[in-house]
Order: sequence, then C-alpha cells, then structure tokens
Amino acid sequence: MSGWESYYKNEDDEEEEQEENLEGGGEYTYSGRDSLIFLVDASSAMFKSQDEDELTPFDMSIQCIKSVYTNKIISSDHDLLAVVFYGTKKDKNSVNFKNIYVLQELDNPGAKRVRELDQFKGQQGQKHFQDLIGGGCDYSLSEVLWVCANLFSDVQFKMSHKRIMLFTNEDDPHGDDSAKASRARTKAGDLRDTGIFLDLMHLKKRGGFDVSLFYRDIISMAEDEDLGIHFEESSKLEDLLKKVLAKETKKRVLSRLKLKLNKDIALTVGIYNMVQKAFRPPPIRLYRETNEPVKTKTRTFSVNTGSLLLPSDTKRSQIYGNRQIVLEKEETEQLRRFDDPGLILIGFKPLIMLKKHHFLRPSLFVYPEEALVNGSSTLFNALLTKCLEKEVVAVCRYTPRQNIPPRFVALMPQEEELDDQKFQVSPPGFQLVFLPYADDKRKVPVTEKVTANPEQVDKMKAIVQKLRFKYKSDSFENPVLQQHFRNLEALALDLMEPEAAVDLTLPKVEAMDKRLGCLVDEFKELVYPPDYNPEGKVPKRKQDDEGSRTKKPKVELSEEELKAHVSKGTLGKLTVPMLKEACKVYGLKGGLKKQELLDTLTRHFQD
Repeated sequence: MSGWESYYKNEDDEEEEQEENLEGGGEYTYSGRDSLIFLVDASSAMFKSQDEDELTPFDMSIQCIKSVYTNKIISSDHDLLAVVFYGTKKDKNSVNFKNIYVLQELDNPGAKRVRELDQFKGQQGQKHFQDLIGGGCDYSLSEVLWVCANLFSDVQFKMSHKRIMLFTNEDDPHGDDSAKASRARTKAGDLRDTGIFLDLMHLKKRGGFDVSLFYRDIISMAEDEDLGIHFEESSKLEDLLKKVLAKETKKRVLSRLKLKLNKDIALTVGIYNMVQKAFRPPPIRLYRETNEPVKTKTRTFSVNTGSLLLPSDTKRSQIYGNRQIVLEKEETEQLRRFDDPGLILIGFKPLIMLKKHHFLRPSLFVYPEEALVNGSSTLFNALLTKCLEKEVVAVCRYTPRQNIPPRFVALMPQEEELDDQKFQVSPPGFQLVFLPYADDKRKVPVTEKVTANPEQVDKMKAIVQKLRFKYKSDSFENPVLQQHFRNLEALALDLMEPEAAVDLTLPKVEAMDKRLGCLVDEFKELVYPPDYNPEGKVPKRKQDDEGSRTKKPKVELSEEELKAHVSKGTLGKLTVPMLKEACKVYGLKGGLKKQELLDTLTRHFQD
C-alpha cells in the first residue's frame, strides 16, 4: 500500500494534468527561475545628452529597467531581478567594495521596487540620484562583477538562467590601467564558466562606441554569434527597449530530442515554444483573518462506508458498449505509452501541400543542439538548406514525452531574417507544424452557393484594395489583459487612477470612411434591395393558416428497433426529441439531459 505522504502530494494528478496540457496545446512550464541583474554605469558621461531634446543615457537605462520590471510583474513575477550602480560616490554591497551601490538585491519584482526606480526618472530623478547616491567616481569592473556573482550565490532558489545586463556609454573603462582591465577580463571568464552570461547594452557616445577596445573580451559573444544577433549602439529609448527585450526573453528549451533520419543517422535538436496564449491570472484564495494564501487538498472517500481512500484503493474505468472496462494504474500507463520521445523522419512533401486550414495549434520551433551530439548543427544546416532550395517540408512522427501519443508534424524550413539594425527578426530553423489526423477533420454541410455578377466582384475588389494595410501581430495587444493589469498596477503603485489602455482592435471608422468614399454606397446599390437597413430588425415570415396548423411530424421507433440500438450500444445516435418521445410512449421519466434519457431507456429494455 502507498503511504499517506504520497497521497496528499497528489503527484499523479499533477503529472496527468501537465501531460494533458502539453498534449492539448496548453501552457508549457519550466523548472527554475530566471534571474537578471541590471548593472548601470553611474559615470559622468551617462548623465550628459548629446542634444537637448534627447534623453540622457542614464535616464534611458532607468526607463528601460522600469519597463522590464512592469512587464515581469505581468508575465513572470516569480523571476528574480536586481539593480546595481557602479562608479558611485557612496557604496553599499556585501563585500564592502568602494564605488559600488546595490540598490536592489535579487528578488521578485514588486510595486515597491518599481516606485524606487521611478524616483530616478527624468531631470529631477537624476538630481535626486546625485544627492542620494552620487556618481562620477573611479571603479574596478572586476570588483563590480564580483559583487554580481555574490548576489547570484546568495539566492536560495533554483535558477534556470543567470544574466547580467550592463548599461554604459564608455567603450574603454580601464584604458589607462591595464592591470584593472586584465582582472576584469579574468573575472568575466570566471562568470562565463559558472553559467553567468554578461550582455552589453551599449549606448550612444560621441565618436561612436567601439566594442573591440574592451568589451569584446568581456561580454558573452559566443551565444550571440550562434544566434546571429549583432547590435549597433542605441541612441533612442525604443532601440534600447527592443535590444533588452531580445536579450531578456527566455531562450528556454521545452525538450531536447533526437531527430532520426534513418536507423543509422540521428541528430539532436531543441524544441522551443514561440507563441503562448496570455491568460489573466486567477485570483489567489486568502484566509480572511491573516490574508495568508490557503492550500487546497483533495481527498477521496468511499460512497458506501465513508472511509478515506488511498490511491492504491482506487481504479479507473471506461464505458464501452454499455460495459465497464476496469483498468489498473499500470495498464493505464501502458495504454498511454506509444513510443520513445523523439522525431522520426517519414518523408518529404512539396511546401504547397501544407494548407492553412490544417492549423491545429501554434507551431513550435526546432533548432540544433550541438552540445549533446557533435555534428548536429552541420547536419541540421545541410537539411535546412536543401529543404529551402527544393521548397519541401519534412513530414515526421513527433513524440514529445514518454506518455503522450505521437503526432504527425511538418518541419517547415525558415530562413534567417535581419532588419536594418542587423537585429534578428526570425532565426534559421524549422517551424514544427502540427498536422491533423483523419479523425480531426470534420465534414461541414455546404450551403448553396450564391454567385455574384462581375460588376459586384469588381466593386468589392476596389473596396478590398482601399482597406489593405500591413498587419503585424506584435502591434496589437489584448485590450482586456492590458486594462486588467493596468488596474492592478494602479492599485499596487498607489496611483490615483489607472492609465487607460488603448484598444487597437477597434476599426478606425473615420479613416476607413475617408478612404472608401462612395464605394460602400455603390456596392450596397449593386447587392442589396433599395429598402435595405442593416440595423433594422429582420421581419418574421408570415406562415399561412395551413402551415401554422401543421406541426413537425414525430419520428416513431418500434420496440424492436429500440432493443436493437440498446444491444448494439448505438442508442446515443438518436436525437434528444426521439429519446424523449420513446420515454413518453413507454411511460418513463427520463429527465432533461440526453445521458439521463439513455440510462432510463437502457435500464428499461435490459430489465
């Protein structure tokens, strides 16, 4: 028998729920917390703007960090963030190094932390920073990195990613001190060896920012070179936000699987989730007296005796043909286990055979994992290049985990795309598109087609041409989610009223009317009758006296037909009105739901 401890953990239920979510395209979960330290240069050059209208590099950094904080509160409030200033007059750190000020240690983002950052924004904020902390002093970057390493080591949680983002506009901080520069390079290498990645958010300076002078040996360029991302210096807040978003976004792998090309050739790939639906988080239940979160525990009791049951005391069953099929836990696991996790190549098909109506759920992204099997990147790139040249998709059998049924998928090749700033818009790899089974397709009854005349078609073409626009999903936010989180933000930050969210999904009626002109009226004249009113109620058709008196004929089934349906287990194919009529004929009380009617008729004819 199982112990009580395992029973209260409900591990089986959690595992099943996670597998059902993964199979049904639900939310993907990751182990560990993402940790990020914002390292901000407080030297004198950071507080000077090149033009009067431009923001200072320090102000850009503070606004960018605040934006990440507010986004983290909405998207992943379990992640850990910290803010460290270096080159300051005052110092505050665990190892008492000079000119290094830890404003916030690694912890969850919250309203108090956002307010603390907000006080350093703008001209008044910079003045407040100089009065409170001060800047423009000498520093040692190796000591700064040492403090950051200590912040990571003080965290008690399991961390999946450890990153440092360095904001500066000084391209050679130790140009006159080779010893300090050497120590900084050594310390940066030590951080890289322990899994801490340093990213440079370099800001605009007079004469340009030269990465090769110092930071090329400091920052973690290997990862960026692998992904093909190269940035120029940022002179605007929008560019800096775009750069930080690309670096801050978690590049977490869902799973690492083998892609088998045949029995003898296989490579290792990583599966990444590119699109995940954003949900409004559910409210947390609190105990009324202490406001502490409450936990829910599920217990199973026997209907007959009322005694508490253990997992070993229960079984599972399925109804098939009016027969209860009882299964043990081991049998249930065997039924769910089809194949080992992985991707198995079946063949290739032309790209044009992949139809849009085959869409089942958002696609995943496939990228090689060189660390597990040497040569995976070379073989992967060769496969990608040939698929792009021949315009074909690779059809595979995909089993993401051990207890999840396999799916047919199409690996659609994707070329690397860069924008004007050499920022990667789309990486090279394969989009893993889920293909429907024959059971997933439905036959929809097609109504009689009403054909339009050529004049009507030409007029609608003109309307469509006038209303064309460039669509990007990144430009449209969910207005319900945005307003919800802004309301929460206002409550958390003690604001007088929440900032109104702009609903970008609403059509721009005035601009559309101006573009279309008289085309809509001309189209209405061609298609609709003269008295057509789109906002008016549709008049009900008057039935003649004979039609109003006649009722829909009842479908009657003989006793033999009903018995045959019961014995074959096909009684459920009958409609609810037919089942109700059968219960009425035999004087049975079947209830309102279909299942109640089926149970009543089944019991009647089996007895």
